[in-house]
Amino acid sequence: LVQLVESGGGSVEAGGSLRLSCEATGLYSGSKYIMGWFRRAPRKEDEGVAMIDRDGKTSYLDSVNGRFTISQDFAKNTLYLQMDKLNPEDTARYYCAADPNYYRDYKDVPDFGYWGQGTQVTVSS
Repeated sequence: LVQLVESGGGSVEAGGSLRLSCEATGLYSGSKYIMGWFRRAPRKEDEGVAMIDRDGKTSYLDSVNGRFTISQDFAKNTLYLQMDKLNPEDTARYYCAADPNYYRDYKDVPDFGYWGQGTQVTVSS
């Protein structure tokens, strides 16, 4: 049974930072899966934010590139998203996702087969 459990969301002011965590069970060793984050905001389409592939190659949504960093700790079975210089446009519910198939980049993350329950991020101006 694959389970992804996100944590670390919260409310911050613009310019602040948060680190999201996603504890994964049922699928590690993580190297067999591609992992990523996507976000969902009211009245907007789901948006892929970041992806890390089996070789550790990362890709990012243009608007977060340079501010967000995706990483994973295989020993802890955990995926992370470090988010710096947050702005109100980053406000959304963030989901961790995983899939064993091939995907090209972050745009594909909303199509992954396994999701968590999400964690809310709210950035005030």
